[in-house]
Amino acid sequence: MSHAELDSPEPTPGGDAPAVVRKRPKPGERRVQILEALATMLEQPGAERITTAALAAKLDVSEAALYRHFASKAQMFEGLIEFIEQTVFTLINQITEREPAGAAQAGRIVTMLIQFAEKNPGMTRVMVGDALVFENERLQQRMNQFFDKVESSLKQSLRITSDAAAPTVDAQVRASVLTAFMVGRLQRFARSGFKRAPSEHLEQALQRML
Repeated sequence: MSHAELDSPEPTPGGDAPAVVRKRPKPGERRVQILEALATMLEQPGAERITTAALAAKLDVSEAALYRHFASKAQMFEGLIEFIEQTVFTLINQITEREPAGAAQAGRIVTMLIQFAEKNPGMTRVMVGDALVFENERLQQRMNQFFDKVESSLKQSLRITSDAAAPTVDAQVRASVLTAFMVGRLQRFARSGFKRAPSEHLEQALQRML
C-alpha cells in the first residue's frame, strides 16, 4: 500500500525550505487504498483483530479520514466481500461460457477459486470467516451465501452430464463435496499461517473427486 505521493516543489526565493504539498487522492482512490491496506494487514499470519486505529496508522491518516469513506469497519469488510464476489462470479461466468458443462467445468471452477485464494491471502481470511469473528454477524452470513452460490454453480455444471439414475441428486452431492473440499483447503491455508498452499496436489485430488 503506497502512501500519497509528495510533490517536489521548486526551491523558494531566498533559499527557504520548499513547502511540501501532499497530493489529494482522486475520487474513489482513497477508498481503494483503505481496502488494500486492510487486505494487506489481514495477510499477516496470526494477526489479531484489526482496529481502525491500526488501519489509520498504516495509511498515515486519521481515523476520522477513514470514516469519511466508510461509515463503519463493517462497511470496510463489506467492500472486501464485494470484491471477492465480483471477481469470483465474473470468472465463474467466463468458465461456464467457454468450457463445456460437466466435470471439466466444475474442476476449473474449483481450481480458479483456490488459485484466487492463494494469490490473495488476506481475502482468504475473510472467505473462511477468520477475519469476521469479531465483526458484524451479517458479514459471516454473506460469506455463507457466497459459498452457497458457488455450490449452486458447481451443481449446475455437474447435473448436465451426470450418468446417475437421479442426476440432480448426484450433482448436488458432488457439488457439496467439492465445496467442502474448497472450504477445507482455504481454512488449512489460513490457519497454517499461509504455509500450506491450497493448491497442493490439487490436480490429483480433483481427479479422484471428479
